[in-house]
Amino acid sequence: MYSRIIGTGSYLPEKVLTNFDLEKLVDTTHDWIFSRSGIVERHIAADSELTSDLALQASLRAIAAAGIGADEIDLVIVATTSPDQVFPSTACILQDKLGIRNCGAAFDLQAVCGGFVYALTTADLFIRAGRAKTALVVGAEVLSRMLDWSDRSTCVLFGDGAGAVVLRASGRPGIVAGKLHADGSHRGLLQADGNIRNGEVQGDPFIKMDGKGVFKFAVKVLSEVVEEVLEENNLQGSDISWLVPHQANIRIMEATAKKLGLSMDNVVVTVAHHGNTSAASIPLALDTAVRDGRIKAGQNILLEAVGGGFTWGAVLMEW
Repeated sequence: MYSRIIGTGSYLPEKVLTNFDLEKLVDTTHDWIFSRSGIVERHIAADSELTSDLALQASLRAIAAAGIGADEIDLVIVATTSPDQVFPSTACILQDKLGIRNCGAAFDLQAVCGGFVYALTTADLFIRAGRAKTALVVGAEVLSRMLDWSDRSTCVLFGDGAGAVVLRASGRPGIVAGKLHADGSHRGLLQADGNIRNGEVQGDPFIKMDGKGVFKFAVKVLSEVVEEVLEENNLQGSDISWLVPHQANIRIMEATAKKLGLSMDNVVVTVAHHGNTSAASIPLALDTAVRDGRIKAGQNILLEAVGGGFTWGAVLMEW
């Protein structure tokens, strides 16, 4: 038994914050931001929008694209670093908003920017084991609420959004392989160490990042995990039709593609208009490439991501 993606969907909040808007908020310039990240603009959730609201819209579009009813879904996994509340999980809230009453399991998965790759691999294993037949896998974030808007090293990088896929059991391979890794010893490079204690926030709840350290680590592990997946499946970089990377920074994507011998013409890039949407970035980019026709049946697609933790991984698919 295998699993295949049968539908994709995405959602971006209406509000757009450009680099020129940020020039009025913090000591930065459009040129400075773009040259270091490739970002031009990002979307910001409205005050009334929750992570589950973004996830709902992306999910409805993925379900419609799959041509199924929501009641056919028996597994819901939401990858997020910015849940609606401490508990219940955003996945359970999403399940309720979708009107799914007979779901086998619904839970959140927290691996920061690596979250969607982790969640997709987990759902694939559920299906391969016969524990689920149709899974909804969502990456959704409202990271704008975790940003210190006076810190130009972080507030210019992140945005809000959601992406979703419907994964269904199949007799032929869709997801071919998935590799996941983690190393908590590097957690200090990227973190938000605030927590709730006795009804108060303790520590620093804002995202803090060592940009140079993250860049160096990300390029190294992303190229390693992609090479690992390719080698185990007797493939080379030239066999990959599309690389769909985590949309963190154009320089990281370019460096990773170069190490793999891939042209940037074969890399799906949406970071310019989305910014870094953490767990939402890969499904947002994937949905973009599916809907504009770049991704076609029979192509080899490779997803890869790295996030705070550190967590990282890659998924190889035949579309």
